[in-house]
Formats: sequence, structure tokens, C-alpha cells
Amino acid sequence: METLTTATQSEEENQQLEEQQQIQNELHLHSQNHQTVQCSSSSSSSADTNTNTIPLSIHLSFTDTETNTEIVMKKKKRLSNSGSNGHHHHNGVVLASLMYHFRRKRRLRRHLFPLLSVISGCFLLLFAAFSLPLHSVNNAVELRSGSDSDPFPAFSVPASEGSLGRDLWRTSFSELYRGCSNASDKFAGANVKTIPNRYLLIDASGGLNQQRTGITDAVVAAYILNATLVVPQLDQKSFWKDTSEFAEIFDVDQFISFLSKDVKIVKEIPPNGGKVLSPFTMRVPRKCNPKCYQSRVLPVLIKKHAVRLSKFDYRLSNKLGTQLQRLRCRVNYHALTFTDSIVEMGKNLVGRMRMKGKHFIALHLRFEPDMLAFSGCDYGGGEKERIELGEIRKRWKTLHTRNPDKVRRHGRCPLTPEEVGLMLRALGFGSDVHLYVASGEVYGGEETLAPLKALFPNFHSKETIASKEELAPFSSFSSRMAALDFIVCDESDVFVTNNNGNMARMLAGRRRYFGHKPTIRPNAKKLYRLFMNRNNMTWVEFASKVRTFQIGFMGEPNEVKPGTGELHENPLSCICEKSGKKAKVVLIPQNETHNRNTSGKEDNTNKDTGDVTDKQSMEDELEWSDMDYMENVNRLQGKGFPNGTESDPNISLKPDLPELAEELFSD
Repeated sequence: METLTTATQSEEENQQLEEQQQIQNELHLHSQNHQTVQCSSSSSSSADTNTNTIPLSIHLSFTDTETNTEIVMKKKKRLSNSGSNGHHHHNGVVLASLMYHFRRKRRLRRHLFPLLSVISGCFLLLFAAFSLPLHSVNNAVELRSGSDSDPFPAFSVPASEGSLGRDLWRTSFSELYRGCSNASDKFAGANVKTIPNRYLLIDASGGLNQQRTGITDAVVAAYILNATLVVPQLDQKSFWKDTSEFAEIFDVDQFISFLSKDVKIVKEIPPNGGKVLSPFTMRVPRKCNPKCYQSRVLPVLIKKHAVRLSKFDYRLSNKLGTQLQRLRCRVNYHALTFTDSIVEMGKNLVGRMRMKGKHFIALHLRFEPDMLAFSGCDYGGGEKERIELGEIRKRWKTLHTRNPDKVRRHGRCPLTPEEVGLMLRALGFGSDVHLYVASGEVYGGEETLAPLKALFPNFHSKETIASKEELAPFSSFSSRMAALDFIVCDESDVFVTNNNGNMARMLAGRRRYFGHKPTIRPNAKKLYRLFMNRNNMTWVEFASKVRTFQIGFMGEPNEVKPGTGELHENPLSCICEKSGKKAKVVLIPQNETHNRNTSGKEDNTNKDTGDVTDKQSMEDELEWSDMDYMENVNRLQGKGFPNGTESDPNISLKPDLPELAEELFSD
């Protein structure tokens, strides 16, 4: 250290000596020039002489500094009036000017290097900050959707929306309502209605939840026909390739016993006089009402004694009287329960999610390649996506080309995982929330899920919270695996979906019936444009609009008009006000007012009230999940009916969908 200090002092002394030598040389040169000017100016005054020497003084004082020049000129002007001593004073001024310059130059060198170091350090810190991972800078996530040429800055998402002045984990006024599906005193029971030797069989098609709607409707159809229902057969040849029998998924004894007062149910047709009846197979139109069953099916049932209704999905009208609707609710919410093994495993999964935090969200994510291809939507994957999904789309030869923008404008495109995450964050759910995801194969795999995981890093599924050994009894059967997801989603504190498929509808209705638990279904018609333009606005503006658009889509009481959607998703006929409590008005989207049915009063009309609006999914609206779409295409193109189906000349049939298309969205 002493050596370094000595070297530094020596260097400073050398610099001072050099500066003094340079000043002396310049002063000597100035003196010679001044004498020359005086000798050659015999007729000039002393003021003129001084005027001629001023440029030299300015030159010697490095005229790049205007202030120094002015000082020198003022001093020389004073010197020009000083008489015989002017010459000596002039040299002193020059010497002072030169010394001022060199001292200033040293000070600049002394302070300039630290200043440059500080500026460079700031730039390095900024570069390091923007190079950190997505979710580690100021607790924010930066997401960008769109092309690399997007002129707008990255869309910064906060880790939490903070307090929004409401409880995210419960709905408003839910304590004022209860599920009510008991039959009235005037509702005829099975002992009165059932006619001997009249059996109805059905083949429930599709995935777990589509089969559930078919089973529910089959009980009501048997009641309409005064028939005994045989335990339904589950479709084992569809897209889902599940060989499970009814008793391997549902508690068959609970099913029969709970409904014994409404409809007689047997496990199989009993022999009659030593002979077993061979059922007559037929099919009824979609959304067939009670008169339709009485005119089309009943004559055949009276004649044949046993009728099998094939591909029984959505074959009963949604527009029924209150007592028949409540029978539907008794089947769906009380009689149909899963087997003990499925319930036990499902409860274990729920318990493990509860151990991770006080609350959790369950997300039903439909983003499989086949489903995306059928939807005809554009998900931002460019040419690669169009080619891949286009090849899958060729499987349905009758499926015409769709306009992706038009499909999205109508709200028929499921949200991407990233869009679901943005919606949840805008609604107030922070990055610390635990998310259970029920999904199949996600198109794009981990790359597609990455934005959602960045927003909600506590990301779980049944495969991550249960071992392979625990899931082994269920993993080979798609419906049993779906049943596990169904239980977790039903028991979650908040349920959210990116689609409007059967599971989403079924759980939406079930959660309404059992206490209006928060159920978030995206208002896709309004959200699509917001997602497209989100990089043009601030996060605060984006989040505010999301919350506005989602009013009426959060599972609140009274947010859906009577007659809107199917009973499975909107069981208003089975929801009553609790006695002694008066319901308050719940905000719903503008221009969406309605008159709610008063509990306890039976509505025997078959007319739904309410106009077709943006609100939720409409029964008759053509959407990506409505399989009647394919039937309409076949009919318009003049396709024939399938062969090999027995039918009565008076019974009209509709063509079937291609197998993959029909079952793909049936979940």
C-alpha cells in the first residue's frame, strides 16, 4: 500500500513539473510576440497594441471556454489603462489564465472517470434486471402474445390483484337458497304408474357426463311411458373405448333404491313364462318431448313389451313441467353416485389438495388436438398449427370449412391455458393459489401450459398428487379417471372451465344445486376481443374489463334467466329460497332482467321464458360442443340413415354423427 501511495505522489509531482514547464514556454512565446508588435506600431496607441494582442491571449487560454475568454478580455482592458506597468500585469493575467485552465482540466479528469463508472453500472443493472426469469422481477409476470414485430410493450401481469373488496371463495347471497327436488303430493308414484310387462332399455352413449345425462333422461322417459326401466347399458364402442359396466362406475343399488318410489328399476328383464323378451331397437329424435314419446314410442312398447332406445343422449326435451324436472334432479344429484372405490380415491385427492392450502381452484381444461381441430378455431400457432389441425379435421368428410374469426366472435372457441390464467388473475386470484387441472392431452404439451404455470406455479393433477399404484385400478378406464376428476372439481372451492362441454355444464348445475359454490365459466363472446387487444392497454384497464364481462358467469344465484340453457347446467326448477329469508337482487349483465319462479309453485307450462341473448349457452344455439351440428350437415347434404336399425314406419330417425365426431366432445 505504501509503495502504491509513493508511486501516486511521484506521478502527481511529474505532472505539475510538466505543466509549469509548458506555461513558461508559452509565456516566453507570448512575450516575444508582444515585443514584435510594439516595435512595428510606432504610430499606434497603446490601446491599439493591446487590441492586437488580445487574440493571442485568447488563443493561449484555449478559447473553447467562453467564460475564460471573457475574464481575460476584461482583465486586459483594465491593463490597457494602467500605463507603464501594463506589460508586466499582462503577463500575470496570461499566467493566471493558463493555470486556471490546467487546474480545471485536472478536475475534469479526476471526476469524469467515476461519473462514467456510475453510468455504466446503471446500464449493467438494468440489463441484469430484464434478463431475470419471467416471474422473478418485482413479483410480476410478463407475457406476450402476438408476433415478434408487435410494437406494444410486454403485457405485465401482477402476482396478485390485492383486495377487491369481496370474498373470492364464496358467492353472494348463497345462504338464501337450497336445493329442492322432492316430489309434490300430487306426483303419482311408481306403484300407481308402472304397468306390468312393459320394459324400457337405453344405450347411454358418449363419455361419463354425456352418459349421465342419458341415464337421467331415461328415468323420466320410463315415467312418461309407465314402464319399468332396466339398468342402462353404457356405450363401450365409442371414441372413449371404455369397457366399464354401469355397476363398475355407479352404485347400482343406490340407484334402484333411491328412485323406487318414482320409477321401478330392474337389473335385467325377467323371464316371462320361461322366455326372455327380445327388445325392439329404435331411436327417437333429439329433444323429444312427452307427446313425442307417447306418439312414437308408446305404440311400439305396447306391441313389443320391450323397447331399446339406442344412442340415448339428449333425447328428451329440456322443456318439461316442474315435477318432471325435479325428477331429473333427484336422479342426477341423489340417485347417481359413484362406486365406493371411486368415491374413496376421489376423497383422497380432495384431502391432499386441502393439505396444500386453505382453498384451491379446480380447472377443467379441454384443449385436446381433436377437439381443437373440430372447433375450427385459430389458437395462434401459425402455419404449423393450421397444417396439423387441418389434417385431423379431414377425418370428418362432411365438416365444412369454418371462419376462425367468426367462430371466436360467437364465443365458440375454448380459452387457451394462458387466457384462463389471465382471466383468473384479473378476477383476483394470486400466484400463491393452488390449481388442480383436470385435462386430457393438451395440444402443444408443456409449451402450451407454460404461461398458465408461470401465472399459477402451484400446478397439480391427479397424476402429481397420487402414485401410479393408487391410480392403477382406474387408469385403464377413461370414465373412471373422469369420475375422479369430477369428484375433485365438485369439491373444489372454485371451479373454472375453459369450455362449454358436458362436464362443465353438469358441474355448473350441480354446484348451483348444492349451495351455489363459485363456478367460473368464461363469457367467451366478450372476452375474445379483450384477449386479442390486451397488449394495447394497461393491466388495470384489462382486469377491470374482465371483471365487468364476467358478471353473470360466476355461479351467483339468480344470474341466469329461467329457461336459459339446459336443466343440467341451470336447475332453477330445483332451487328454492330458504324459509324466512328474502333474496336480494344479484347484479346481472345489462338488458338481462328476469322474473324468477317463486318456490313451491309448480309451473306446468312447457314454454321457456327469456329471449336468446349472449347469456350462457342456449339450448338451440349452434356451438362447437353441440353434436346436432353434424346431424344437420348430414341432413342438408342428403346423407342416408344408418343401416341395420330396426324401426317402425311411423318413427322418424335422424342420421348419426361420425363416431369420432359424436363422442369427441361428450366428456
